Amino acid sequence: MDNSSGVGVLDKAALVLSALESGPATLAGLVGATGLARPTAHRLAVALEHHRLVARDIQGRFILGPRLGELAAAAGEDRLLASAGPVLTHLRDVTGESAQLYRRQGDMRICVAAAERLSGLRDTVPVGSTLPMKAGSAAQILMAWEEPERLHRGLQGARFTATALSGVRRRGWAQSVGEREPGVASVSAPVRGPSNRVVAAVSVSGPIERLTRHPGRMHAQAIVDAAARLSDALRRTTG
Repeated sequence: MDNSSGVGVLDKAALVLSALESGPATLAGLVGATGLARPTAHRLAVALEHHRLVARDIQGRFILGPRLGELAAAAGEDRLLASAGPVLTHLRDVTGESAQLYRRQGDMRICVAAAERLSGLRDTVPVGSTLPMKAGSAAQILMAWEEPERLHRGLQGARFTATALSGVRRRGWAQSVGEREPGVASVSAPVRGPSNRVVAAVSVSGPIERLTRHPGRMHAQAIVDAAARLSDALRRTTG
């Protein structure tokens, strides 16, 4: 089968990257894996290194570069946002409450997608809003699976405790009642990327009068199902 695109230099660069997919390679290893002439393989590997698509390990061997990870993360985020609309709309319709998707950004969390309850009293969080990581069920989700040191730092001044986050990890979802804002309750669950790392939190929020002081009893299953659908979308490879 002919894998040529008709653009020779790109085809050869793709050969180099494909060869490195299986692990570090010396120049001789690249030549053997790609069938390229030694000067060509060297020139391409060095050019790809300039663009951070290739890097070197401690032994000087060629490896896949950090730019590929950045591009993969961006592609994953695009897939997440592309899938978020219908999932959040379904979640809003099932629960009757506003649904949001949050991602962590430093010491804040940002609402990257939302589906608002259409009428009546509701908790409105506009897309692009930044909220603190110190309160709310989405903050608990985005914090609960962090590295121990970052977790310890994040708990300083937080409205929730390490014990509460331990419960979140055990249950697989979080709830908050009047934690971020008086009179508002919420339930959240983690969205996981291909490496199983938590990359976002999906939530529903609304007045305590409707969600009660135990909102998880009402909505945890719907939130967990929505989070699973978004996680599946991120794990799906693009065909």
